[in-house]
Amino acid sequence: MDFKTLSEARYSLRRYSDAPVEPAKLELVLKAAQSAPTAHNFQPQRIFVLESKEALEKVDACTASHFHPPVMLVVAYDPAVSWKREYDGKDHGEIDAAIAATQMMLQAAELGLGTTYIGMFQPDKLLEAFPEMAGTVPIALLSLGYPADNAHPSQLHHNRKPLPEFVKHI
Repeated sequence: MDFKTLSEARYSLRRYSDAPVEPAKLELVLKAAQSAPTAHNFQPQRIFVLESKEALEKVDACTASHFHPPVMLVVAYDPAVSWKREYDGKDHGEIDAAIAATQMMLQAAELGLGTTYIGMFQPDKLLEAFPEMAGTVPIALLSLGYPADNAHPSQLHHNRKPLPEFVKHI
């Protein structure tokens, strides 16, 4: 699939099948995060893979978005590692982690998997539930799995603003 087709076809999946994600496909999704560009190549992104019933129940308690995927990826960054812009101290960790999440979403779509980037969660509650994440800043939950038979894009999926509304040539 060419990139244009892939990026237009990918949508936020909200209905997952019970089919497990094969370890080889999960590894390809994680490698997409590994190869993501980061500021000064500091690679501050941290990905936590939640697959057990217990872990999925714990993460479910930290968000109001309940899609029940077979895998939930917590996308975070380590602020001790992330690059800070010299002029104003802007931390690029969140940007780097978001780029990694985007690459994972596109890789998943190419593999026939679906994802949803979930920003509506309670970071403090998540860090309390998972002490393994200490020292990181979670930016998103990324649900991952195969689409259910009745899955479809939301009505707003193809509703895109015209380029002139957000692009200005100077």
